[in-house]
Amino acid sequence: MTAAADHHVVIVGAGFGGLEAARHLAPTGLRITVIDRRNHHLFQPLLYQVATASLPTSEIAWPARSLLRRYKNVTTLLGTVVGIDKAGKTVLLEGEQPIAFDTLIVATGARHAYFGRDEWEPYAPGLKTLEDATRIRRRILSAFEQAEWEPDEAARAPFLTFAIIGAGPTGVELAGTIAELAHDTLRGDFRNFDTRSARVVLIEAGPRILAGFTPDLSAYAERALARLGVEIRLGHPVSQCGPDGVELGGEFLAAKTILWAAGVAASPAAEWLGAPADRAGRVRVEPDLSVPGDPAIFVIGDTAAVEGADGKPVPGVAPAAKQEGGYVAGVIKARLAGKAPLPPFAYKNAGNLATIGKRAAIVDFGWIKLRGRLAWWIWGVAHIFFLIGLRNRIAVSLNWLWIYFTGHRSARLITQGNTGTPRQTE
Repeated sequence: MTAAADHHVVIVGAGFGGLEAARHLAPTGLRITVIDRRNHHLFQPLLYQVATASLPTSEIAWPARSLLRRYKNVTTLLGTVVGIDKAGKTVLLEGEQPIAFDTLIVATGARHAYFGRDEWEPYAPGLKTLEDATRIRRRILSAFEQAEWEPDEAARAPFLTFAIIGAGPTGVELAGTIAELAHDTLRGDFRNFDTRSARVVLIEAGPRILAGFTPDLSAYAERALARLGVEIRLGHPVSQCGPDGVELGGEFLAAKTILWAAGVAASPAAEWLGAPADRAGRVRVEPDLSVPGDPAIFVIGDTAAVEGADGKPVPGVAPAAKQEGGYVAGVIKARLAGKAPLPPFAYKNAGNLATIGKRAAIVDFGWIKLRGRLAWWIWGVAHIFFLIGLRNRIAVSLNWLWIYFTGHRSARLITQGNTGTPRQTE
């Protein structure tokens, strides 16, 4: 390899994996370019809290440039990658000149997967970006505003029915928080109806919610959701989805607000690279996370299909992406220094966590399993730890304490919608 000062590492994606790789590589003096189609790094695990009016956007996102500003050898570019020329070793960008690389790290994350029914997306938005979160928040809050205008109780019911498709952590967290929003936070705010009449329906095609957790923790989560007033429909895949509701198990559920939390697919990186992929489109990488047949290109995070030591897929969570980013940086440094290759990547499971409303959660560390309020506090501490900056940690902590003791959520703003009456908004 060339000398470090001349070696150009391009990192596509400023998520957890991409930033971790950049931070580990920056002290070496390598020339590094980070490219992302958005100018911010997003803390996705708390995105649902923006969507449900618990947190403002500024507390879970930070300008990518500011996070890397102290590294003078790191250039941050705002751009949309549309392809990769492996033979020419360049990254192709929309409307911009290609960028040449010596080593490439692809950390482009995941997108929504509608299992071949992409026409459902306008009616059932998913949750992956800040734009998604503010759009969903607008839909949820506008539904209550529209219900206030509707004098007929039967016609009002669909506006007060919220259907969440998919009962993984995101679906469960959305369902629990929307139920609390309707039954607690907004109670007394409207004059023509009682917000406690709202229905929150969690739909899961499988036999239980939170399938990634043990059955006993899933059962606890189901009971906790039921206490919040959430209706759970198991074993019923959605067969139709439209502007007026969803069809499942031969039954039509009238709902004006439908949210998608049923599945994700990798970014198109496998197509760009002409690399083997799994069913979700994730690149099947080598044990050192490089692309088969091209050791100068690495794929990490939600874009990569990685197996753990137990043969199970490494989950698409922030700790895994950070570990992969740090590992790949170590592989690159070892190569440049002429050292022996690192051993294959080994994922260290930090545990699974999911919250159910503002006072209950489940935690599975493998060696110990917790549920209830203690688990909720551990969940909160873990998420605050991963936030960037003291100000954000304090702000989020104070917001959560305020919600915990009062039930009030202060980020109930309908923004970026159409002007006019609520009936004209999205």
